[in-house]
Amino acid sequence: MKLGIVGLPNVGKSTLFNSITKAGAEVQNYPFCTISPNVGVVAVPDERIKKLGEMYHSKKVTPAVIEFVDIAGLVKGASKGEGLGNQFLANIREVDAIVHVVRCFEDDNVTHVDGSVDPLRDIETINVELIFADLEVLERRIAKTARAAKTDKEAAKELDLLYRIKECLESGNMASSLEDLSEDEQQLLKSYDLLTGKPVIFAANVSEEDAADDGAANPHVQAVRAYAEKTGSQVFALCAKIEAEIAELDEDDKRAFLEDLGMTKSGLDKLISASYTTLGLMSFLTAGEDETRAWTIKIGTKAPQAAGKIHSDFERGFIKAEVVNWEVLLREGSLSAAREKGLVGMEGKDYVVRDGDVILFRFNV
Repeated sequence: MKLGIVGLPNVGKSTLFNSITKAGAEVQNYPFCTISPNVGVVAVPDERIKKLGEMYHSKKVTPAVIEFVDIAGLVKGASKGEGLGNQFLANIREVDAIVHVVRCFEDDNVTHVDGSVDPLRDIETINVELIFADLEVLERRIAKTARAAKTDKEAAKELDLLYRIKECLESGNMASSLEDLSEDEQQLLKSYDLLTGKPVIFAANVSEEDAADDGAANPHVQAVRAYAEKTGSQVFALCAKIEAEIAELDEDDKRAFLEDLGMTKSGLDKLISASYTTLGLMSFLTAGEDETRAWTIKIGTKAPQAAGKIHSDFERGFIKAEVVNWEVLLREGSLSAAREKGLVGMEGKDYVVRDGDVILFRFNV
């Protein structure tokens, strides 16, 4: 999973990136301090593999990971080269989803490029730049497809879709809002890699005072939540300053620190949860003496395709999958003990993998 963190300058974007990846992007109180995309890989916290690893005395415990890309602060005119321009918009095209950090805190010591805090205006500024960038891509695609459409029926169908997308964007809407698309059209839309076609998660950056109640009393956060509900997006509140402090603590101190603040989850925990929900992802597990590991797959994935996540040979030569829920396995103490009680399923090619399944694949190539 690859997520791009975007937002206007000085909204707390790089502070958030630093705190969740500890990658050390420069943080200064001026625009464009991030002069190239910063990339960090974050382990997904997962108690399940930790406990199973302890039970098996695994030599290695490998969590699922998320790759974060920190994009320089965008401003009005970025699609036309203002600020640091299109080079950063190009980097967003490579991600699975966009994490849009929105400033929802007041602080006279932190400048705002537009002079005041207004998250809906800020969201609109970013959206307009993404739309303009996508329109340029569409114009080139339309010109190419129009030539082929004169003699090719499939190209003519695609041209119709391209014009519908263009009309949508010119109306100020995101490509992701298009409805009534056929399965083929959905695949085509995805293949264009449009910025406005990517799912968006809004991270409302609040003050330390507003962090404990998830920004419930903050009118700026309320406005972002109302907007996100209309667009079908996930939204969560966090305090980037608190996240930066948490990043320096070990797990026990982190839990104690959060409890003192009246918080149950860190911003990273919220972001990971929102990411999995937005992208329709979950994890199955493999466990043993050599390694216990979490594997991220799409919800609805069948056993052979899940096996292919480990190795293509597993999918190609798939025979059966021995499946047991992680809690059952932990309770019984071993796979053989769970087998003896009939708690392990022997599943075939049509089995749909569930979150928390511990699977032993049988294959032959």
